[in-house]
Amino acid sequence: MPLPPEFSESNVRRAQAGDERARLHILRRLETILRGYFVKRIGRQTVVDDLVQNAMLRVHRGLKDVKEPAGFMAFAMKAALFELQDFYRGRYSAKEQVYDPETPPRTTPVVDHPGKRLDLERALDQLSDHARRILQLRESGYRYIEIAEMLDTTEAAVKMQVKRAFKRLRDELSDNSGEE
Repeated sequence: MPLPPEFSESNVRRAQAGDERARLHILRRLETILRGYFVKRIGRQTVVDDLVQNAMLRVHRGLKDVKEPAGFMAFAMKAALFELQDFYRGRYSAKEQVYDPETPPRTTPVVDHPGKRLDLERALDQLSDHARRILQLRESGYRYIEIAEMLDTTEAAVKMQVKRAFKRLRDELSDNSGEE
């Protein structure tokens, strides 16, 4: 069965390149497919809405990491499967973060000692783009195996990259912890 035109290789490439119209076209069509997938397996509308939203978020965040645009649907359905597995295993939780618009979220850590300032952003700049991307994906809730699949590498390689990145961050922050 041929894929819908929304998921054609050229359309996925345009979306990856930043074409907002192509991205929205893909995501709208995908939402219908994911909704049917979850309704068939769960049926409860409130849970289905959350699962669709979480799966769409995974797809949106990982779109630029899809190596083969022809495999976009497999990637999207794997995101749905991961959401479903988390739900069945009792690890399901809404990934949406709600902030008070009057109090924006903190981007720098609170330091107990005013003489010591941790410059986390500067420390993060010392990491490679690849390492920063892996840490961003972990922070977004992706598991090691999911990140490995997105980046076309092994789970062990992703774990090692995280370990090295944290060591590098610790070293950078400890070297600069006395600076003001």
